[in-house]
Amino acid sequence: MVAVEKEESQYTYADVREWADDVRAEIIDGEFYQMADPSTRHEIIKREIYFPILSFLRGKTCQAFDAPFGVRPYPKKDNSDKTHVEPDIIVICDESKISERGCYGAPDLIIEILSPSTARVDLLVKFNLYQKIGVREYWIVDGERRLVHVHLLVNDVYTTATYDETGTIAIHVLPGCVIDLSEVFPKP
Repeated sequence: MVAVEKEESQYTYADVREWADDVRAEIIDGEFYQMADPSTRHEIIKREIYFPILSFLRGKTCQAFDAPFGVRPYPKKDNSDKTHVEPDIIVICDESKISERGCYGAPDLIIEILSPSTARVDLLVKFNLYQKIGVREYWIVDGERRLVHVHLLVNDVYTTATYDETGTIAIHVLPGCVIDLSEVFPKP
């Protein structure tokens, strides 16, 4: 993922709306970040986390979405807001935050699966963004190392626990939902 400066000013959501459908990019604080197409391993990991969450949520009020479902932390009616991200997996429990064009405000859970082109942004830029906007639970899944870093928001600061491929993770914002990591990572 590469940040690209816009010459005359920072990017806004209005710019995002004008891009062609095949442009894979996010803007964070007005900076443009180009995203590469996800690898097969990335998509397998996403599927193995997303489907158990979907099954758990059947008949419940929270909803799960996957990329390219967008998140606008500070939406403005004129689309001049400068942050629009597309996390790999999102869970939203406040239905008033769900719009026809994505999530307005902070989701309850965001899961990002690291790719070589996005790792720096997911580990630093998005970590700080998600903490700032109040995402209650943020997972960073490292498919290369077969680890999951779970960040829980406590007093406006993330506390972190790391799990390896042999463990299970209880999703804190979804009591009773557990992900078995032995099912998540593709067999070597």
